[in-house]
Amino acid sequence: LNLLRTLIAEAPGPEAGAQRVVDELHNRFGHYDWVGIYWIDADAGELVLGPWTGPEATEHTRIPLGVGICGAAAVSGRTEIVDDVSADPRYLACFASTRSEIVVPIFAEGQVVGEIDIDGSDASAYDETDARFLEEVAALLAPLRPRAGG
Repeated sequence: LNLLRTLIAEAPGPEAGAQRVVDELHNRFGHYDWVGIYWIDADAGELVLGPWTGPEATEHTRIPLGVGICGAAAVSGRTEIVDDVSADPRYLACFASTRSEIVVPIFAEGQVVGEIDIDGSDASAYDETDARFLEEVAALLAPLRPRAGG
C-alpha cells in the first residue's frame, strides 16, 4: 500500500494517480487479468469506466446502477466475489476468457462513488485476502474521483 500511496502522490493529477494504481495492481498480481475503475455518475445513474488496464478494452464503458455484478456492488456497497461468472445471472460478459470477478466499492463521505473491477481467467481466483487488500486500495482511490464541474 505504501508503494501505491507513493505512486498516487507523485502522479501529475487524480486521473494519472488512479491509472498508476490500476497499472500496478495489474502488473504485480498475476491473477488480476483486467483491472478497471468505474466512477459513479449520479446524474446519469450509471457507472462510467475510468482508468483500466488489461489485454483489451471492455464494451461496458457505461453500466446502469443495479445492472450486472458491478452495478449490484455499486448499489449494495458490498464487495462482490464471483468464483464462476458463468453461474451468476448478473454477470455482464466482457471477455470470453473471464472465469471469476471481484468488485470492490470505493467510498467517500459514506457514499459509494466508484469501484474497482477485476476479472480473472481462472475460476475462484479471488478470496477474502484480495477483498481486504482491495478495500484498502479503494480507500486510497476515493480522493481521486472526478468532481462535478471540475
